[in-house]
Amino acid sequence: MSIHISCQCGESYDLKDEYAGRTLKCSKCGASLQVGSEQGIRENKYSSDSAFNRDKFLLRQKLLAISEKYDVCDEQAKPILYVERPAHLLRNLGASLAGIIAGIAFVIFIAMIFRAVPEQLKGFLIVFAIFGWLAVTFVVSILLYKKRNVTIYRDKSKQDPILKILQDKKVEILTATFTLRDTNGDLARFRKNYLYDIFRKRWNCYAPDGSLICVAKEDSLILSLLRRFLGTFFGLLRTNFIIVQGNSDRVIGEFNRNFTILDRYVLDMSADQQHILDRRIAIAIGIILDTGERR
Repeated sequence: MSIHISCQCGESYDLKDEYAGRTLKCSKCGASLQVGSEQGIRENKYSSDSAFNRDKFLLRQKLLAISEKYDVCDEQAKPILYVERPAHLLRNLGASLAGIIAGIAFVIFIAMIFRAVPEQLKGFLIVFAIFGWLAVTFVVSILLYKKRNVTIYRDKSKQDPILKILQDKKVEILTATFTLRDTNGDLARFRKNYLYDIFRKRWNCYAPDGSLICVAKEDSLILSLLRRFLGTFFGLLRTNFIIVQGNSDRVIGEFNRNFTILDRYVLDMSADQQHILDRRIAIAIGIILDTGERR
């Protein structure tokens, strides 16, 4: 039996089982690597929760719901987890309305002092009123806006939350970041740069120490460019993703949309036989690839 280990620099090794339990140095960066057995690695990570001790997950989004809701199922379509991302519709509509009211109040205040301002400054005051109205409306709305965090529960009763995917920023301009957290603390952080989407969508996944765990990106550069010009082309160019380990080209998973009317996705980690990627992180990636890409 061979044991597969990887370094945070992206270098990976397939070792004989006689190296189990030993500490080696990475030939590329010199970092120390602790070698464990394949079975030991798997049991340490997943034996405490059978829901994650598998390689394939089916994600089915519920339709006709204001909030985004998913059933995570096993290969037999039996639900094993429940996911919800509240829309906070009334709260966020109220935030927008409060921003508009605050902007109008700002303009009224400027109008009240308009006559008292010298003639040569009135042009400047008009410009200031326009930009000030936009700024006040935006700032007040954002301050009151509620983030749309994702919670992963044991079942639909929502009595046992297992994981949370937290939206780090209310405003996403060039980058978007999310943090995956369990009851003990942070597990991973996801980050994307919207400029990359011009050519090929991708999400980077980092460990709490900042090292790169994996990258999820569109399955093909050629297909991604075709999607920019042709869209889904009647469903034939569905946006699918591959998951590669660290900075390498080694594919350890896939996230594909089924050719169905309903939103159904398959997260397939069969290529990751050594369970290098924590399946909790893998499921979070699948959810991020759907909600974060607004597919």
